Amino acid sequence: MIFESFKVSGKNALVTGSSRGLGAAIALALAEAGANVGLHGRSAGAEAGCEKIRHFGRKSFYQAGDVSDPQVCSTLITKTINEFGSIDILINNAGIIRRAPAAEYPQAHWDELIATNLSAVFRLSQLAGQQMLERKQGGKIVNIASLLSFQGGILVPAYAAAKGGVAQLTKALANEWARFGINVNAIAPGYMATDNTEALRNDPERSRQIMERIPAGRWGTPQDVAGAALFLSSPAADYIHGHVLVVDGGWMAR
Repeated sequence: MIFESFKVSGKNALVTGSSRGLGAAIALALAEAGANVGLHGRSAGAEAGCEKIRHFGRKSFYQAGDVSDPQVCSTLITKTINEFGSIDILINNAGIIRRAPAAEYPQAHWDELIATNLSAVFRLSQLAGQQMLERKQGGKIVNIASLLSFQGGILVPAYAAAKGGVAQLTKALANEWARFGINVNAIAPGYMATDNTEALRNDPERSRQIMERIPAGRWGTPQDVAGAALFLSSPAADYIHGHVLVVDGGWMAR
């Protein structure tokens, strides 16, 4: 049955940046569809999501750490394998944003954004990919890109550069690993009601400008992205490689 191809029963997943927002919704969707799911966040004490996952009868763990540190990336992959036995699905969702005019953009912000939003995506994908290649059973890697993978944005030069890099990295990894049954794809969320967009939503003029351009007439929600992430993580997406799936309420079509 076609519905069976959208399940991830018995698969083992890691979702970075999953203590809240998009990552939390994606993690729950994977668990509901049958996967064991490891959670991650920058701070300790955010393990509540594990209980929600266990409610579905799945295994879970929470690991705190800053993915801009390569050692944290290694720890996350190692812990997933130790806890579950393998890593079959990696969702690279962890990310941050810092806003400032380009002419005044601090070097520290640039370094932090590139390390967290781009370098960590490569490091985690590389480590997970090594395990998937070794096991010879395929796997799914889903990167969270952005509309700024296509557009330049305003006051976010480092974020735009990093997310543009995520889109190209997705294609580069897909080119190498598709023949081994490893699907590497990305999701480019539109304007979502999350912590990262709080400043925009609190700015009456920018919020109005954004809403006027979204054909769907509303900001997106984490649940809008969770379904796309589940699809790309499932057997239903087995012949999709190197694609950046836009989930934006029609923004890019405008």
